[in-house]
Amino acid sequence: MGRGRLEAFSDGVLAIIITIMVLELKVPHGENWADLTELFPQFISYILSFIYIGIYWNNHHHLLHTIDHVSAGILWANLHLLFWLSLLPFNTGWIGENHFAALPMAVYSFNLLMAALAYQILEIQIIKSHGKESMLAKAIGTNIKERLSLAAYASAIPLALLDYTWLSGVLLIGVALMWLVPDRRIEKKIGDKK
Repeated sequence: MGRGRLEAFSDGVLAIIITIMVLELKVPHGENWADLTELFPQFISYILSFIYIGIYWNNHHHLLHTIDHVSAGILWANLHLLFWLSLLPFNTGWIGENHFAALPMAVYSFNLLMAALAYQILEIQIIKSHGKESMLAKAIGTNIKERLSLAAYASAIPLALLDYTWLSGVLLIGVALMWLVPDRRIEKKIGDKK
């Protein structure tokens, strides 16, 4: 199977995830600024999750352009990634509704950790299917950003549970900002191939 069907399915799932998240934003019951400011935590959690979904969508797009064929391992690894991303609307709502409380922040951080691990498993499956000389294998290199992300997510979990939710939030925002700087490794290899 080619990558087109996998890419279309993944894009559809990610679009639904974003749609669910925005539908969870409730309209204020009033017409004053004070009524709107009560929704501030939900809106901030939505923005953070939207950015994360956008980062995954962008990187997933480039990742899939490195493959020629889709193996069963790639299919299952991709579904694994989509599973963890599909939990983000629930966790986004939970942290927003509870004003970034300790347990919701820890679970949100765990969700992001598992999504990052699932993304790495997808990379491993693609390299396994396409070989160590594949475009992706050559593009990945040292994985510094991935390793820093995993460390930040893993650190954010106990920090949240120890009631340092602000520090947990800073780590999660830091990872998102780090990934907003475009990762050109794969894009460069795709350009070199043309």
